[in-house]
Amino acid sequence: MKTLDAQEHFKTLFEYAPISLWEEDYSGIKRRFDSLRAQGVESLEAYLEQNPEFLDACMREMVVLRVNRQTLQLLKAASQDELLASLDKVFRDGMRHHFHSELLALWDGDLEWAGEGVNYALDGEAVDILLHWRILPGFEQTWERVLVTIENITARKKAERRLQELFEASPISLWEEDYSAVREYFESLRRAGVDDLQTYLEQHPEAVGHCMRLIRVLDVNQRTLDLFGAESKEQLLANLERVFRDEMGVHFARELVDLWNGKLAYECDGINYALNGDPIDIHLNFRVMPGHEHDFGWVLVAIEDITARKKAEDYLRYLGTHDVMTGLYNRAYFEETLLKLEKQRAEPLSVLIADVDGLKTVNDSLGHQAGDSLIRRAAEVLKAALDENLVAARIGGDEFAAFLPGYDEARAQDIVKQIDALVELNNKYYREPLLSISTGTATSQPGLTIQEVIRMADDAMYNRKDRHHQSGKYTR
Repeated sequence: MKTLDAQEHFKTLFEYAPISLWEEDYSGIKRRFDSLRAQGVESLEAYLEQNPEFLDACMREMVVLRVNRQTLQLLKAASQDELLASLDKVFRDGMRHHFHSELLALWDGDLEWAGEGVNYALDGEAVDILLHWRILPGFEQTWERVLVTIENITARKKAERRLQELFEASPISLWEEDYSAVREYFESLRRAGVDDLQTYLEQHPEAVGHCMRLIRVLDVNQRTLDLFGAESKEQLLANLERVFRDEMGVHFARELVDLWNGKLAYECDGINYALNGDPIDIHLNFRVMPGHEHDFGWVLVAIEDITARKKAEDYLRYLGTHDVMTGLYNRAYFEETLLKLEKQRAEPLSVLIADVDGLKTVNDSLGHQAGDSLIRRAAEVLKAALDENLVAARIGGDEFAAFLPGYDEARAQDIVKQIDALVELNNKYYREPLLSISTGTATSQPGLTIQEVIRMADDAMYNRKDRHHQSGKYTR
């Protein structure tokens, strides 16, 4: 078995190492630095800003003494001579950025440096690299021997760029966030004896805002900028208090309680705001990313704009509960409210029934369009006479009803007087036909159901309609 001496042994290790190795001489850079210091230069960074050509001069001062086989393979060189004769093709363009950082480290007296960068193979292909150099022991004063290792991370960087492109091109708003400061705040509360965060937040509501300010946004995608009307990430991040406000505090408080209790993913609906102040209905998906369950250092938040869906849902809900012609509630909602009031009975409760006089005559003489206009005018009068929180409904073709919880008989009659006055006012602003409304009210009595009160109000309305009919001015 052949025995190698120490020098031969280390030469073999260098030559056959599975990573790119370079032995270099930085003494030329050292001499340039010494010259600058002798001229009184204290900040290399400031000097480079004024003299960018100094960076290229330092790059030319790097002397490559030898490289190993893996280096030749990495940079697609047939031999060391070919590689060394073509270093201007290897060290260019993208290398300038990380070489700038290397020079600053050397200037500050660091003996080693590591960072990512770009070199170029001799065929022109860019190679993403992880570079690490160290001034070897014994050469700290001259920098004549520097060992450089280069790891090919092109595949990893391509994967990272692919993921970044997917992130940027996502059709929904994506936020990468750091909740580690929130985690530390939780730990401080636990050390202080807090064991129920929900109770604590109820007693200290300002803690919700404090936690919101502890979140650090790492990145957002283009869809986020589009959604919130921001021209840049910097503009958005500088105005987060305009995005997350008002209703946001409610679901954020629930989010904090979930996190406190160990729930690391959840979904909810809420409202955010664009930078122009417009509200945005959102569906939020929150997840602490794998590997960060104990520090909350990486959180992914997905925000979907559901404003259109919410509007559609609200419209369908409106259609299901409202009369399209008048904008009042419909009969189905009126009866649903009746059942609720019957279960949660509060006294007094009055009911108003109203009916448009002479609608059939108007339909027969002027047409249904005129009749429909009369119905809408009646609804306008009722809306003006009744508080917004009262349930007023169109329960038939020309018949209306309203629940008046808390109204005794006298207050209910005041509503009737107001309706009569508004009818007169309405007729001053519309051409014929004249609007006339017969009304009737009834107030609950012990032992009566609400349905019976409605019948009493209906009877009262018909009695008044008979009086209108007998006057000869209006027909039924």
